[in-house]
Amino acid sequence: MPILLVEDDEVLGQAVRDSLAHAGRQPHWCRNAASARAWVHDAPPSLIVLLDLGLPDGDGLALLAEWRAAGKAWPILVLTARDSVSDRVRGLRAGADDYLVKPFDLLELLARVDALARRQPARALLPLRGGLQLDLGRRRLLRDGLAVELTAMEWAVLAALASAPGRIVERSRLESCAEPVQKGDAQSNTLEVIVSRLRRKLGADHISTHRGLGYRFEP
Repeated sequence: MPILLVEDDEVLGQAVRDSLAHAGRQPHWCRNAASARAWVHDAPPSLIVLLDLGLPDGDGLALLAEWRAAGKAWPILVLTARDSVSDRVRGLRAGADDYLVKPFDLLELLARVDALARRQPARALLPLRGGLQLDLGRRRLLRDGLAVELTAMEWAVLAALASAPGRIVERSRLESCAEPVQKGDAQSNTLEVIVSRLRRKLGADHISTHRGLGYRFEP
């Protein structure tokens, strides 16, 4: 399940993004409210948001209320140093599903993310041509019911593409998805090489190239 992290602190943001990626999640990191607003325009309906309240260009509570007013039903976990009872009540009343006070342990954060994910409806297998199935819930590719081996970076790129079937996914977004797990992949880590390997495993016609723009996933 994709996870949007909205956090302006570079050290904390890097640590959270890397932890999510190494746990097999699909994090996208925005450092301010404006970039978060822009990113969610093309976000998949199944999404978890980790939201800092003290953003450089606005209050995270206002962003939270804005999304809820627009009918966005994603689970939202607030991450903040505001630790008073009144602050927590305001966050929950604004539409937060959970509230985690900084500093926090990354293992607790991952546990809370998993709990939010379990509240989402179970996602069926996505059937693909050629006897393939994409199991986004369990983060695996199946061929005739058997798992196809994927590296961490291959899965990160494939999951990002599959979250927007039939739409072009920008190159920069795919690179940002793969970046946190590059160190764990001993093979070449350029995006072109990752896509080439995926085409060999999926079939070349499942991923199309759009020069100057990005790639598109064709189920």
